[in-house]
Amino acid sequence: MALDIERLRADTPGCANLVHFNNAGGGLVPRPVHAAIVAHLEREMMDGVYAAAKAAEEDIHDTYVQCAALVGAEPSEIALTDSATRAWALAFASVGLGPGDRVLASRSEYASNYLSFLHLQRTLGFGIEPIPADEAGQIDLEALEEALADRHVRLVALTHVPTNSGMIQPAAAVGELTRARGVPLLLDACQSVGQVDLRSVQWDLLSATGRKYLRGPRGTGFLAVRSAWLDHLTPPMIDLSGAHWIGPDHYELVPGAKRFELWERSVASVLGLRTAVRYALELGIEPLEARIAGLAGILRARLEEIPGVTIQDRGARRCGLVTFTVDGVPAEMLRDRLATERINVSVSSAEATLLDMVDRGLDQVVRASVHAYNTEAEVDRLVSLITWG
Repeated sequence: MALDIERLRADTPGCANLVHFNNAGGGLVPRPVHAAIVAHLEREMMDGVYAAAKAAEEDIHDTYVQCAALVGAEPSEIALTDSATRAWALAFASVGLGPGDRVLASRSEYASNYLSFLHLQRTLGFGIEPIPADEAGQIDLEALEEALADRHVRLVALTHVPTNSGMIQPAAAVGELTRARGVPLLLDACQSVGQVDLRSVQWDLLSATGRKYLRGPRGTGFLAVRSAWLDHLTPPMIDLSGAHWIGPDHYELVPGAKRFELWERSVASVLGLRTAVRYALELGIEPLEARIAGLAGILRARLEEIPGVTIQDRGARRCGLVTFTVDGVPAEMLRDRLATERINVSVSSAEATLLDMVDRGLDQVVRASVHAYNTEAEVDRLVSLITWG
C-alpha cells in the first residue's frame, strides 16, 4: 500500500512553515490528533473533568486496544504512562534485582536507562554488564548468548534504536536468545515505535512514547508487559488505580498491566495518543517503515557526497535517524544555522549514550530524523545548506 504523501502533508499544518527533521525528538502533530485533544478539553470545560472522562470511557478503552495492536500485545498487557522514561523505569524497578544478579545491556543504551541502572545498583547491589558491539556496531549476539549462560542473569535491556544513530538493534534475534533462556527482555522502543514493526519481536517488557514517530501529544507513553511475567514483577508504586484496598492491612493488585498505572492523568492526552496510534495503524506500519527508511537512505547518500561530512550511523539495518558530523563545524553551530532557515535538526551529545560515544571518540553528532511526510525536496534543501567556505 503506497502512502498518500500529499494527504500526510495536508494533515500536518507544520509542514507549511518549516522543514522538520527532528521527528526523533517529536513528530509534528497531525490535525486529527490535535482535534481529539481540543474536543476533550472543551468537554472538560463545559461538563467538568469527571463527567468528561465518564463520557470518554469507550475511547479510553480503545487506547489500550490500539497500543496493543501496534506492538503485538493484548489490551490487558498495556499500561498507559506519561512518558517512555516512566514506563521503562517502572518496568526495570519491578524486576526485583538483588546482590549477585546481573543485568545485560548494549553499549548504546540511553542515558536515562543507564542512570537507572547506576542509581538502583547502589541500593540493590546487582551487577551491570554492557555487551560489546560487533563489527557493524550493534550488540554482539554471540557475546550475548555466552553471557546468558550464567544463571545469575536476571534481565536483558536493549534500546531498539539508539538516540545517537540510525541503527536498528537486532531485537528479534535478541528476543529469541532471551526467550530460550527464560530471561526477560526489556525493550526500549522509544525511538522505534511508529516507524519500525515491533510485532515479531519477542519482547517481555516494552516501553514507548507517543510524541516521536507516533506523532501524539507530549506527556504520553505506554508500558507493555507480557502476561507470563506479570506475577513475577512487583510494581514500585501503586495507588487505587493499580490495586484494590480490601481490608485494613490487605490489598490486591488489579489484573493485567494496569497495576502499573496511577489514577491521575490527562484524559485529553490519552485520547490524543489513541488517535495518533490509530492514524499510524491506518497508514500501515510497513509502508511507514519503508518510506521513512528510504528517505533516510537518500539523505545519507547525498550527505556523503559533501566533502568533510561523515555519516555516523552504524548497524546492518537502519531507520529514519541520520547522524553525521561536519569537519571543523560544531554540531550545535550547524543546528542553529539551519534553524535560522526554518529547518529543524537536533544534536545528540556524548552524555546521551556515553559508552558508545566514548567508544567511537565522538563528542556530538547532528541528528536529522525524517518522517513519512518529509519529501525529497526537503532533503535537497537541507543538503544545500550544509556548505562551508
